[in-house]
Amino acid sequence: MAAEERGERLQVMLTQEELRAIEDWRFDRRMPSRAAAIRELLRRGLAAEGFALAGEGVHSKEFGILDQRGANASSGDEER
Repeated sequence: MAAEERGERLQVMLTQEELRAIEDWRFDRRMPSRAAAIRELLRRGLAAEGFALAGEGVHSKEFGILDQRGANASSGDEER
């Protein structure tokens, strides 16, 4: 499997308890690195909230917030 190119670096400050929780989660799942564990936790958290990662070639205008009827909520035609 080819290594994914990672073009952005993100620095996050954590408490000792948060770091310990991530390290315990990583160890339980035999994740290869702390970074891999954090990427997986982010992916799972976003998926749980209904967000998908954008694929290659997807433009930002293709993403939007939809109401329950499927109409674009930012268009102003939602019920109030």
